[in-house]
Amino acid sequence: MTDAEIIAVEVIGIEQVTPLIKHFTLAPLAGGSLPAFSGGSHIIVVMRGASRVHRNPYSLLSAPHELGSYEIGVRRMEESRGGSHFMHDAVRLGSRLEIAHPVNLFGLDKIARKHVLIAGGIGITPFLAHLEDLNYGTVPYELHYSVRSPEHAAFIERLRRRAGDRLRVYHDSEAQAIDVEALLMMQPLGTHVYVCGPAGMIKHVIATAKSAGWPDSHIHWEQFSAPPVGEAFDAFLARSNVTVHVPPDRSLLESIEAAGVEVPYLCRGGVCGFCRTRVVEVDGELIHNDHFLSDADRSQGRSIMPCVSRARCRSLVLDL
Repeated sequence: MTDAEIIAVEVIGIEQVTPLIKHFTLAPLAGGSLPAFSGGSHIIVVMRGASRVHRNPYSLLSAPHELGSYEIGVRRMEESRGGSHFMHDAVRLGSRLEIAHPVNLFGLDKIARKHVLIAGGIGITPFLAHLEDLNYGTVPYELHYSVRSPEHAAFIERLRRRAGDRLRVYHDSEAQAIDVEALLMMQPLGTHVYVCGPAGMIKHVIATAKSAGWPDSHIHWEQFSAPPVGEAFDAFLARSNVTVHVPPDRSLLESIEAAGVEVPYLCRGGVCGFCRTRVVEVDGELIHNDHFLSDADRSQGRSIMPCVSRARCRSLVLDL
């Protein structure tokens, strides 16, 4: 995906749903309907600040059959590189933003005999749209939602209306936790599990499912990583004959884009693999922060995901 495929939108609704999460409603400036999507889809929101442009992925939580507007939830991150702070501090009713067309990397498996949904914190957002799809179908499901405390249970009333007694909520403040081992052991054959939330939760669910004999095809997860800060370095784009400087607080992808070179992307969170770039040469170390490359890929040092990964090096040459 490139910036040529963006849609101008206006913010028509803002709600503070927890101390850390805001709920935004976006409508197309041109009127009419927005592109169709299915549960599990996300959009890239383009935020043009005074000194830099942020492009962050956010899951769509609105009903897929209601295309007059999109809804997203944005958690204010303590160590934000600026995107979540921009959404919380700079965006007002009537603000204009740009978004990319929806992409689904976390859809429900159509042949599953049952769906088990596990969410932590802001990870509940993709499941809100999933519930709309599930409630139109006949496949059984259950939703397990872990939050810090009752006031941090985002969208809880909507969840109760949509899921009813298929919803279970767990509060860390009351020493409640999802018993993942017991939950996964009791599921019938053909069940698929989906998890979105903190990295620790995702790793635990995946590891538990695999140790219990669940096939990889039945385990689904989504985690968009924010590009971490790191040491500054330079990268030479061989085909473009351009050298870009990557400062500590800007990703390699953002720096390449700022130099006027387009890199295709879908998620900007290290998940999809679409921005995978060939490394021609590196004098130093690649710092991989993605969820896509295999250990073998990383050891070979011939690929990098510029959306979230960077380098600690004297020189880096990319096939761009």
